[in-house]
Amino acid sequence: MGTQGSTQQLIVLAVDDEAHGLNELVHQLRQNSRVGRVLTAFDAAEALRVIRSPDPELEARTKAGLCPVDAVFADISMPGLTGLDLARVFTAFRDPPALVFVTGHQEHSLDAYDLGALDYIVKPPKQERIERVMRLIERTRFGADSRAASGGGGGAATDSSEEEVIPVELAGTTKLIPRSEIRWVEAQGDYARLHTTDGSHLVRIPLAQLEERWGEAGFVRIHRSYLVALPLVKELRMSSNGYSVVIGDAELPVSRRHTRELKDRLVRAPKTNWEQNR
Repeated sequence: MGTQGSTQQLIVLAVDDEAHGLNELVHQLRQNSRVGRVLTAFDAAEALRVIRSPDPELEARTKAGLCPVDAVFADISMPGLTGLDLARVFTAFRDPPALVFVTGHQEHSLDAYDLGALDYIVKPPKQERIERVMRLIERTRFGADSRAASGGGGGAATDSSEEEVIPVELAGTTKLIPRSEIRWVEAQGDYARLHTTDGSHLVRIPLAQLEERWGEAGFVRIHRSYLVALPLVKELRMSSNGYSVVIGDAELPVSRRHTRELKDRLVRAPKTNWEQNR
């Protein structure tokens, strides 16, 4: 077990049975200013021992009703318990850690998201991708990005522009849907329906999770059931029933609680684009 002490907020556990992969992951995590302490484990069984170890800081968090670590970055293919098995153990925690898979196996992405993973990173991990997911973990664990609120330390601009793909299973085939092709997302229970220019696709990812992940990429919540790509909104309409937005040939309702924020975002977007192009 290895550690790095710091006064920063986030405690992260890196798990990989391959020394090279673990060293690379630890290096990337330690480069991130949001990470205060890095613990390591060579397999899932050791990861559970690390979490339950008599470490004063971890024990204090456990006594406070918190998970000993804020996030676990794990490989999938490991001897004994796999990364997916480890994720299933975490689902029984009262306060489970944020889970990110860092793996060379792309075929497990559907299972990973089904188990509530925040992200699925294909090796080797890039610093920009680590920064993006660390910002998401910070918001998930603490409710807000304290650095953004204070104007400090920053997320790279590449975070929001980095293309992400969503794996969708179609008749035994996994199709990767680029986020840039998604116009709006509709909540359907624990699932989300991704509406693109050529149809729709159902994935088992809660709408709230997509809202967290895609907020900086221009997606905004307009209703408890809808998340839309803000740059694609063509009209904001008002009727006796309230407001609605037009995206392509679809008209979607805007709930009263989201109306003011949506108006502000729509006003700011053209102004920001104009200022950047001056």
